[in-house]
Amino acid sequence: MMIDRVGSVEPLLPNKKSTRVEHVQKNDSPDSVALSSEAIQKGELYQALELVSGADDVREDRIAELKAKINDPAYINDTVLNKTADNIMAALGL
Repeated sequence: MMIDRVGSVEPLLPNKKSTRVEHVQKNDSPDSVALSSEAIQKGELYQALELVSGADDVREDRIAELKAKINDPAYINDTVLNKTADNIMAALGL
């Protein structure tokens, strides 16, 4: 099989043309750029990803709060222990 530079890979199949049509608006101003809705959507997704990747992975305020609760002798009581044991058993499916 020979691959032609211009034609399709299979010589029996016709060249496929794109069915997607883009409408271009002419703008007389040379300093303007028209963005497609797809480009705008991808830009918004990129900004969201940048915002999320810049956020801290560790919530230090929550860790400090939990450490304070654990160090408090009144926090660990039978209710907390029973609830924790129930949660562990539920997570294990028992």
